[in-house]
Amino acid sequence: MSPSVVVVGGGYGGYKIAKTLDGVAEVTLVDPSDAFLHNVASWRALVEPEWLDRIFFPYDRLLRHGRFLRDRAVEVDGRRVTLASGTRLEPDYLVLATGSYYPSPAKWGDADSATARAGMRASHEALRGAARVLVVGAGPAGLELAGEIKTTFPDKRVIVADQAPDVLAGPFDQELREELRRQLDKLGVELALGSPLRGLPDVEPATAGNVSVTNEDGDEMAADVWFRCFGVVPATGYLRGALAEARDEAGYLRVDDQLRVVGQERVFAIGDISDAERNMAGLAGFQADFLAANLTVLITGEGELGRYRINPPMIAVPLGPEGGAGQFPGFDGIVPAEVVADVKGRAMLVDKHLEQFDAAKG
Repeated sequence: MSPSVVVVGGGYGGYKIAKTLDGVAEVTLVDPSDAFLHNVASWRALVEPEWLDRIFFPYDRLLRHGRFLRDRAVEVDGRRVTLASGTRLEPDYLVLATGSYYPSPAKWGDADSATARAGMRASHEALRGAARVLVVGAGPAGLELAGEIKTTFPDKRVIVADQAPDVLAGPFDQELREELRRQLDKLGVELALGSPLRGLPDVEPATAGNVSVTNEDGDEMAADVWFRCFGVVPATGYLRGALAEARDEAGYLRVDDQLRVVGQERVFAIGDISDAERNMAGLAGFQADFLAANLTVLITGEGELGRYRINPPMIAVPLGPEGGAGQFPGFDGIVPAEVVADVKGRAMLVDKHLEQFDAAKG
């Protein structure tokens, strides 16, 4: 009988490691939703709802040999997993990949695909009817959203506000920020940077309403809809005992260079809940590839264990299907719009995930 592996969380890292180990071990994937949401393309679906048919992938199409449990982990202590249904699991190896919470309509938490679709359509209607849009947060999500809106609805007024003095905080070249600002200015996106808001709008994000905010500089901003593009929170509230104690002050699980949770032998964490790297979908995929290879070694006894290495700064920020810029390791200078469009902006990486959800059990 093959060793058992339970993967809690079916996001970018979780579904990928479950798929890779399917057949190598007895794999169980646990997630409260019925489908994987390719949230990298959420902003495209917000402005073009026909994309909703392309970004949800049912989990029951993922595994050929293993099983999918639509359930939610309510307590995890060591390798003991208790689900909301009362089911208890204690696999040989446990992978925690529950990701992070982020404001909708980018992510939808535990919602099923039908609920998420309906919510995204409602957000689209609020956006479509708005003449003025406020985006709070000038990180990658906020910039991408502003680019999508101005590309699809060029007549709308779009303001991006952030307390940071510049766009795209993080370990990126200043030249990249300057190029993104240049393109945003060409699109007509207004930037209100360097002054925190005195408070968030009273209106719920992504809903129509009379939005009014003021920053500490006294600048007033009015809009008909606003979107919250900040506030990533690791989803680790279900952890108990030593696992809960393994979190750092921000709630991330501390892992070693094999992505093993500190103090544990057979419990691993990847993606947004671990402190291994920055919160990015692509990095969750890299971690899944690495950990799947290491777990294959542990399960089969063949090969050598690797050590995870932190990736150099990399990012692609589309501003609509044809715009944007990025920074890639080994690429001389800033990655131009045409390359970002080829890599991400036009197809939004949909095919990369579609080919994974092709299982037909027989």
